[in-house]
Amino acid sequence: MKHKLLIIGVAIIATPFIMSFCGFYVSKADGTLKNKTSQVILVRDGNKNVITMYNDFKGDTKDFAMVVPVPVVLKKEDIKVVDQSIFQKLNDYSAPRLVEYWDQNPCYGYREDDKMAPMANKSLSEVAVSGYGNVRKKDAVKIEAQYIVGEYDILILSAKESSGLKDWLNENGYKIPADAEEVLDPYIKSNLKFFVVKVNEKEKKKLNSNFLRPIQIKFNSPKFMLPIRLGMANADGDQDLIVYAFSRKGRIECTNYRNTNIVTDKNIPLFVQKNFGSFYGNLFTHQWNNENKAVAFLEYAWNVTPINQMKCDPCVGNPPTEQDLVQSGVWWLNGKDWTDYSDVDEDEMDNGSRNVHFTRLHFRYNRKSFAQDLMFQVTPNTENFQARYIITHPATGDLSCDAGKKYLQDLKARRKKELLQLTALTGTNINNWQDDATAKNDEETVTEAQYATLLPEVKNESDNEKTLPGSMILLSAVILGSAGFMRWKGFV
Repeated sequence: MKHKLLIIGVAIIATPFIMSFCGFYVSKADGTLKNKTSQVILVRDGNKNVITMYNDFKGDTKDFAMVVPVPVVLKKEDIKVVDQSIFQKLNDYSAPRLVEYWDQNPCYGYREDDKMAPMANKSLSEVAVSGYGNVRKKDAVKIEAQYIVGEYDILILSAKESSGLKDWLNENGYKIPADAEEVLDPYIKSNLKFFVVKVNEKEKKKLNSNFLRPIQIKFNSPKFMLPIRLGMANADGDQDLIVYAFSRKGRIECTNYRNTNIVTDKNIPLFVQKNFGSFYGNLFTHQWNNENKAVAFLEYAWNVTPINQMKCDPCVGNPPTEQDLVQSGVWWLNGKDWTDYSDVDEDEMDNGSRNVHFTRLHFRYNRKSFAQDLMFQVTPNTENFQARYIITHPATGDLSCDAGKKYLQDLKARRKKELLQLTALTGTNINNWQDDATAKNDEETVTEAQYATLLPEVKNESDNEKTLPGSMILLSAVILGSAGFMRWKGFV
């Protein structure tokens, strides 16, 4: 049977907690901020890095600050602000997607109408930044540089010891996480600097938006990494991180944790369309647990070079434009800057290539599952990948012909498999989907092929699968016991 096709993209549904990018919050008085979900854009070519941090915070910005480790003292021209919409564009385009097909009635011609039912995407998360004071403990902390960039006051700090930086923050009236000294120490020993961001209220008032724009930094470093350990200092349970990564050569992969593709191209029940975000949330959690948690999940990988016509299969919308990519930090689309000699010591010189490979990685971590910062590498792998899940609308109209009767039998079998697939993908019991499966919104008019009718059969099959291993063990024990008894009696 041929099918008609529609694709629906959906963002990962994130919990509405506030988070800082790869750092921790310091806050006035006894206030606390907890980390949950974050987004970051990484661009890497040679030793050049561009990192964009999502800082969409709503509320009183006067009392908060963000501390992020960086490898070098950044110059003012290395720091900029960008429009926050770039994160939504990248998320919408690369997010796991739902693919819709329509069965054709085998008793007559093809359906000609295309039904569109776009889902509302939800943005991933909210991230905050916050303030610092101006008193500095003598000799313990050095202010390497300070700038005003957009609506932000920025300090670049260096510290001799973790207790010194901790004291500096405390003396300026900020409550820092209890474990901050422990996680600060490795960065100080590695001679990293600290990028401290505060909202400049005067500059903020000049903007017409209540949102804080993302901060983008660029620097040269042979290390390609994200310092997530600092963010664990005031983390609250499991943390999610979505990385949108761009390179000239191919996919970007994590080097100190396993990389694996999220399960994809699976047929699921039609009713999942009503709550695809919840379905994918369950699926991701189940897959994460199955992979023993310390894993980097690939959700999208494709060559999105502006001149490349095919950037997805199927697509969920318009791909990132050249302007979007440049805003994300893909500097090589602007051509070679012949006044920039920062790459003269690199093994590979800029060859003028305009290729752009887009990788979306999804991490979930906590203190136990991710004990190290994330290390990355650019690989030559250019294989395409996307997370997609398939629903199929049943044929409509008269199905009384022989082919129609055969179709209904196939439909019943297929729908049973879809229900079983749903539980296997999400690690949930079929009873968890009872309300969805029995809701009066099934497009199938033939009762015997409806999900609600098939549900009891699927439950029985699921129960049998669970009891079968136990029954086999019991049967084996009986057989072995009988054999032993017969040997003892001398019958064998």
